[in-house]
Amino acid sequence: MRVAVLGAGTMGHGIAQVTAMAGHDVVVRDIETEYVEDGLESIESNLEGGIEREKVTREEADAALERLSGTTDLVEAVEDAELVVEAVPEDVDLKKETVADVEEHADDEAIIATNTSSLSITEIASAAEHDGRVVGLHFFNPVHIMQLVEIVVAEQTSEETLEFAREYVESIEKTPVEVSDSPGFASSRLGVALGVEAIRMVEEGVADPRDIDAAMELGYNHPMGPIELGDVVGLDVRLDILEYLREELGERFRPPQALKRKVRAGKLGKKTGEGFYVWEDGEIVGVSGEVAE
Repeated sequence: MRVAVLGAGTMGHGIAQVTAMAGHDVVVRDIETEYVEDGLESIESNLEGGIEREKVTREEADAALERLSGTTDLVEAVEDAELVVEAVPEDVDLKKETVADVEEHADDEAIIATNTSSLSITEIASAAEHDGRVVGLHFFNPVHIMQLVEIVVAEQTSEETLEFAREYVESIEKTPVEVSDSPGFASSRLGVALGVEAIRMVEEGVADPRDIDAAMELGYNHPMGPIELGDVVGLDVRLDILEYLREELGERFRPPQALKRKVRAGKLGKKTGEGFYVWEDGEIVGVSGEVAE
């Protein structure tokens, strides 16, 4: 089928990649040509890495790239799509505006999925006149590696939409879990709880970030420790989620001061070159000297 992915950033280009690799035609849309080109280049880089690791064949990579295109035109992106996945920044008003714009220009039968790690799908769906077509699809970073997709069922989501979402997730060879639309869903609520406690441990001098991460990677078989994961996701995103969960669920999700200071300083993690770690060319090269401030 034809799928439109709105947003060419970390999550958007990852969703586009796995969808194209599964045989679907994908158009990636963003607001600037530069963003679209960067997203498509990231996909090509990921595929080249897969070839080097013998996870992907050259033929599979080339076929996926053939199925991908990019645009800055929203109407062009969504007009023939059977599924539209929005992956715009984590701002509920922006997501609602995006859903309303999609509904205006997409086919009447198109399903609209919103990729968010914690925002209310029910509220986002309220922007659509035919709100039963809206569902949450919470992908995990990096999308081309992580197996899980949370299907988040809004108050309005129809059974037909839910079944479509299940079939799509299975078609891209991911494992779906279904959750009701509650704050933080299942994964973000648990994942953020672990991440915030890890940051508090750094604040208190319990252990170095590397040792905290190693404890979870080696002791609990996590593929990535909670401090590193926060840097990869973006500390600004972590802070936004914590503030939302604190408002909805109480003080146990109060953001640590160390996290607030990082965000205020513009040290947002991997995407800015420094968070709790120092990053170069996408790799950790050291621990930030300010983690214990």
